[in-house]
Amino acid sequence: MVKIRPFKAVRPERELAEKVAALPYDVLNREEAKEAAKDNPYSFLHVDKAEIDFDDSVSDTDELVYETASLNLQWMVGEGVLRQDELPSLYIYELEMNGRTQTGLAACTSVEEYEKNIIKKHEVTREKKEIDRIRHMESLNAHTGPIMMAYKQEEQIDKELNEWKSSHDPVYSFQSEDGVVHRLWVIDKVESVNRLVTLFENVENLYIADGHHRSEAAAKVAQQRRKQQPDYNGEEEYNSFLAVVFPSNELEILDYNRIVTSLNGYTTDKFLQLLGDSFDIEKVEKASAKPDKKHQVGMYLDGAWYRLHFKGELSRNDDDIINTLDVSILQNYVLSPLLEIKDIRSDERIDFVGGIRGTEALEKHVDSGNFQVAFALHPTSIEELMTVADQNLIMPPKSTWFEPKLRSGLLIHPLE
Repeated sequence: MVKIRPFKAVRPERELAEKVAALPYDVLNREEAKEAAKDNPYSFLHVDKAEIDFDDSVSDTDELVYETASLNLQWMVGEGVLRQDELPSLYIYELEMNGRTQTGLAACTSVEEYEKNIIKKHEVTREKKEIDRIRHMESLNAHTGPIMMAYKQEEQIDKELNEWKSSHDPVYSFQSEDGVVHRLWVIDKVESVNRLVTLFENVENLYIADGHHRSEAAAKVAQQRRKQQPDYNGEEEYNSFLAVVFPSNELEILDYNRIVTSLNGYTTDKFLQLLGDSFDIEKVEKASAKPDKKHQVGMYLDGAWYRLHFKGELSRNDDDIINTLDVSILQNYVLSPLLEIKDIRSDERIDFVGGIRGTEALEKHVDSGNFQVAFALHPTSIEELMTVADQNLIMPPKSTWFEPKLRSGLLIHPLE
């Protein structure tokens, strides 16, 4: 049984929503974020990534950055850019990209259910990133970036959301700079809210899709505040976190690709020869470079594209789900044994490129001379993600890239 609850969101005035809405803090680097927020004082990047308001000599984690994030949020509220809803509400958040629509419900989800593994995870978090988001939440006394979660489809929930959309106008409807259409409805009728809360009691689990560090940070903030509150009863705002939950059949995972700085001393010919032990190698045109099924890998090397077809034997038992993932095949048969990249979290010879950037981005990195080889992977499926989470296993790092991205700033959850 999953517990969701309504909340009084702080959100933009209708005519300013498009200016406020911003990509998540961890999608853009500092330079990209500065460019995205340039000449736009309303951009939520001034809150979620306040280091953009300083020159590069100021560290991303300087205390001044967190203080400025808080001041920027206060300014936006004080100027009437943001306001708080009067009634506890649920919110429909719809995303449309390339003709495909996904409809999620924004609500508060339970920290205690996260701790009990009713809300399931599939990634290991890094302490440095956790601390950053903890400091950010504490400075703002709010959750500002909604966590994307999935649940196994329930027809009655679909029906309830579709009926509300068909009978009400969205409060926001705009197209962001990347072509994604964002629409938001406010469900503020008590009867409708209660029906949805009850319907989610039939949902067995939620699965974190995007936002593991924000989830873990929210849990640790809640744990610390519980210790400071002797009469804690579990209903406090800080004991929940902001999420947008989607039926899993509507979510799309893109490939999360790898670029590597060197061939570990091998010549191109020798590297291709070694790859031949585990893969059938086919030289292809760029148009055929992207894998179209599991256990294929696209590779860009020396100005040419190759298709690698894995020819090893893999168990198909559920217990071996991790080893059957394409990210694991690349790691276990190429990155680790041949290029000696054992830990992709810490090895500086490897970097990652989200599939939304296309194979052109992989070519660009290699052709620049900064990287020597790029690998294009077949996307992990949402079914694989849920199977891994159900077995309390952990996916390899950088296994999933979700598109489209939720925008920050459209819904803020105050912790008090």
